[in-house]
Amino acid sequence: MAKAKSAYFCQSCGYESPKWLGQCPSCKQWNSFVEEVVEKISSRVPEWRSATTMGGQKRVNKAAVIHEIVYNEEQRMLTPDKEFNRVLGGGIVPGSLVLIGGEPGIGKSTLMLQLALSMPQAKVLYISGEESEQQIKMRAERLAQNAKANCYILTETSTQNIFKQLEAIAPNIVVIDSIQTLHSAQIESAPGSVSQVRECTAELLRFAKETNTPVFIVGHITKDGSIAGPKVLEHMVDTVLQFEGDRHHVYRILRSVKNRFGSSSELGIYEMQGSGLREVSNPSEIMISQRDAPSSGVAIAAMLEGMRPLLIEVQALVSNSAFGTPQRSSTGFDTKRLNMLLAVLEKRFGFRLSAQDVFLNIAGGLRVEDPAIDLAVIAAIISSQQDIPLPTQLTFAGEVGLSGEIRAVNRIEQRISEAEKLGFDCIFISKYNTKGLDAKKYNIAIRPVATLEDVFRALFG
Repeated sequence: MAKAKSAYFCQSCGYESPKWLGQCPSCKQWNSFVEEVVEKISSRVPEWRSATTMGGQKRVNKAAVIHEIVYNEEQRMLTPDKEFNRVLGGGIVPGSLVLIGGEPGIGKSTLMLQLALSMPQAKVLYISGEESEQQIKMRAERLAQNAKANCYILTETSTQNIFKQLEAIAPNIVVIDSIQTLHSAQIESAPGSVSQVRECTAELLRFAKETNTPVFIVGHITKDGSIAGPKVLEHMVDTVLQFEGDRHHVYRILRSVKNRFGSSSELGIYEMQGSGLREVSNPSEIMISQRDAPSSGVAIAAMLEGMRPLLIEVQALVSNSAFGTPQRSSTGFDTKRLNMLLAVLEKRFGFRLSAQDVFLNIAGGLRVEDPAIDLAVIAAIISSQQDIPLPTQLTFAGEVGLSGEIRAVNRIEQRISEAEKLGFDCIFISKYNTKGLDAKKYNIAIRPVATLEDVFRALFG
């Protein structure tokens, strides 16, 4: 009996080493190597029958000049879920491999089963290694989807049996829930290990490309929020989607992290209900809370998330510090950028914020990286400090520089149109955005400003 061979793999990037190392030479992570049993097979038989083998002869690929390559526009498969189509870049691309990650209990399995049940025109194979057929049936009845859905359920973890069923059923869409539960006989390590996850994904990738079948893979995430398994897993797939949200709130965000067939900064918003996930077509309405009377420390920002304009509510609270060191806390906004904006207010305009606590919150649980909300953040902070409420029908779109100037932001027309559509009366923008802007075609007052001093004079006198 041959002696089992073992190797050490980095859990962060998949780097292989014959011995244990304290620090990974590839990704520089400490204490990330784990020992796994490996089996080196020189002439491994591929799990999926190669489509290049016809009549016992293997087709050999040859290099081609790029201008001689014939390119046909891919025909995407549209789903009834418009938010899902938006995040994917316009629909499902045939032969694509899509990885969906998210925290446990956030709704990944619900999203995938809902997708499988909502497409009766396509034959969908839903493969689960975590739940039984009865559990999936119970969830399907709760989702109350189309009873005529052409959806097949398979509870299996062995890739050998999975590929036999794939060849027998020949589905149009395949869903794997989850990749950490699958195991291949070509690798002797345990399911969920680095080598098993990488090998199973490689086999699914070959199947997707050779049969032109889209495959969706559900993946768990680690404590730091990254997808579990080697980092090379994200490089192998075509699209990486992140399903985010708080289990204590009803709204979920499907964010595109990587997409070879579309924009990598799109997002879709869902509402978790008892009957499944409901797509939110107008997310600006849920990001802005309804108030009977104006309150201080609240400003509305016109931002962009991918190609989608959003209006979000920025909430700030400034109070006297009860301890020696003032607190700086932000939810949904970069704390370092908040400290920079506070330094600008302190240095350039004389606001004494160094002895006061500053709390900032982006309503709706959204994580914002658009610098165009800088102006709304500063307006909310000064409104809270001076205890002067801002007009409720006022919004902001501008980036703030270190000298207090209001810098121009991109796609200002989309931001103005979104604010006008939601019934806002006035929007503050940078005067450098007014070049080539036709303000007459909008029914909203456009207020160009050059510095923060102009903003303070207009808002607080």
